[in-house]
Amino acid sequence: MQFPRDFVWGVAASSYQIEGGASADGRGDSIWDTFCRGKGNVWMDQTGDTACEHYHRMESDVDLISQIGARAYRLSVAWPRVMPGGRGAVNAAGLDFYSRLVDRLLAKGITPWVTLFHWDFPQALFDEGGWLNRDSADWFAEYSAVVVDALSDRVSNWITLNEPQVFIKYGHGDGINAPGLKLPLREQILAGHHAMLAHGRSALAIRAHAKTPPKVGYAPVCVVRYPKTDGDLDAARHATGEVTVKDLWNNAWWMDPVLRGEYPESGLKVFGADVPDFNSGDFDIIQQPLDFLGINIYEGQPISTGAAGEPVFAPRPVGHPLTAFRWPVEPESLYWGPRFMHERYNVPIYITENGLSNIDWVHLDGKVHDPQRIDFTTRYLRALRRAASDGVDIRGYFHWSLMDNFEWAAGYKERFGLIHVDFETQERVLKDSAHWYRGVIESNGEGL
Repeated sequence: MQFPRDFVWGVAASSYQIEGGASADGRGDSIWDTFCRGKGNVWMDQTGDTACEHYHRMESDVDLISQIGARAYRLSVAWPRVMPGGRGAVNAAGLDFYSRLVDRLLAKGITPWVTLFHWDFPQALFDEGGWLNRDSADWFAEYSAVVVDALSDRVSNWITLNEPQVFIKYGHGDGINAPGLKLPLREQILAGHHAMLAHGRSALAIRAHAKTPPKVGYAPVCVVRYPKTDGDLDAARHATGEVTVKDLWNNAWWMDPVLRGEYPESGLKVFGADVPDFNSGDFDIIQQPLDFLGINIYEGQPISTGAAGEPVFAPRPVGHPLTAFRWPVEPESLYWGPRFMHERYNVPIYITENGLSNIDWVHLDGKVHDPQRIDFTTRYLRALRRAASDGVDIRGYFHWSLMDNFEWAAGYKERFGLIHVDFETQERVLKDSAHWYRGVIESNGEGL
């Protein structure tokens, strides 16, 4: 069992979570800037105003990526840093930051993978209706074209949207993420439809403006349901591949339009009257050819088979292991998620996020010992390697995250990084896991 010879080993981060420089050089507000100013929205009322100061420490941070040995870096571009009003005027200083970042990465032999939207929607465009406004697809296409014009002479790997399930469900339904809305399901579905329309228009813009042959991808959450026993395979496949609950936390509603050009029948049935009337021509835009599917996986849910063959959530054992974020440790998810997505969509797959929040601090010896992260990642990568051995077209793995950062509504409470960040001094320390991951990369996973 081994990974493909040209397997991509990378690390990942996102703009609002690490950059800081919230008002530097003409950057406009995003919905996360606004959300963080609301009392009680974020743990301890913390904000991303400073974060990891990556905007001012970019060169040395890229040096750290090089020390880890990562061959690829998944970054995201802050839309309001490039276009402070969301459309129209382009901020040259903001665009130059990403150009310099790309140059620095390439100089260190690190391939940039650019995500165009990782949740920092421009506040100015939210004020015009945000994702509820159908024009949002055109706004995003205009912004995509600006970034691609500037970077595609050096960047070939593009991801349109990150985790639409999260920024729609948690941001527009549950209200726990920016912009903090609690919309009825029908309006959540409408906002999600416009986001997928934006994906399609962005993919068209990337291909129209790219100066080097582009590879275009999309990075939703992969909501994994895995079989508790061998006899539960069909139930788990159904639970992972179809809409079974009246809720947006699923795969098919967000992937079928993009990869099959239609909403799943199971979703239309479950959502019923809450599904707005859509222009059937929208799917011609949404379903652009994808070069790869990025999937973000952290956990899974065991599934048993009910009396009528239906999937049933199986209880985990008492004392089942949990991360610091209290997410269940489920290595099987990195086998079954890719396998089920490969079976359903038959497209190359990259794990665009996987990792854990851990209880990390600098020890008396000046080092950061995080054996749990090493053990967690070993278990998950073994499962991924098994998926590759079983014929799943796995092309790469991006560990989340490069460094400890602003974990959205959890503020700085959760530490996901391979690099420890002291948020008072901005001092960085490579954790034990960073040195371990270098060995994994150098051996292409042989030592797992």
